[in-house]
Amino acid sequence: MANAQTANAYKNQAIMTASPEQLTLLLYNGALRFLSESIAAMEQGDLEKSHNANLRVQDIVREFVCTLDMRYEIAKTWAQLYEYVEYCLIQGNIKKDVQQLRNAKMVLQELRDAWEGAMKRVRLAQAGGK
Repeated sequence: MANAQTANAYKNQAIMTASPEQLTLLLYNGALRFLSESIAAMEQGDLEKSHNANLRVQDIVREFVCTLDMRYEIAKTWAQLYEYVEYCLIQGNIKKDVQQLRNAKMVLQELRDAWEGAMKRVRLAQAGGK
């Protein structure tokens, strides 16, 4: 019990001190973790667990959409990708289609990797590297 409390306290502290960029990365990681849970639960026939994990991913994706600054062309592209991910999540959930969930996971993974890569490039530029 003490270990769980310590881990939760550490996680809360990490979230409270994270930059907006780090929070976005944490959200991507959470979405991917919940999506993996949803896929595994569906494959094991635990449809309720799969559904609940899927809803958490949908919530995160909707939050991503809300934070896009649509004045930029890239935001419009990312909005379309998020729309596709949400479509796959909903279809996978309704039709109990693991492949739809895998499609959503693939896109989210690519978006997360792109985000992480951008964060690294910004850190290098700020540090004076190229």
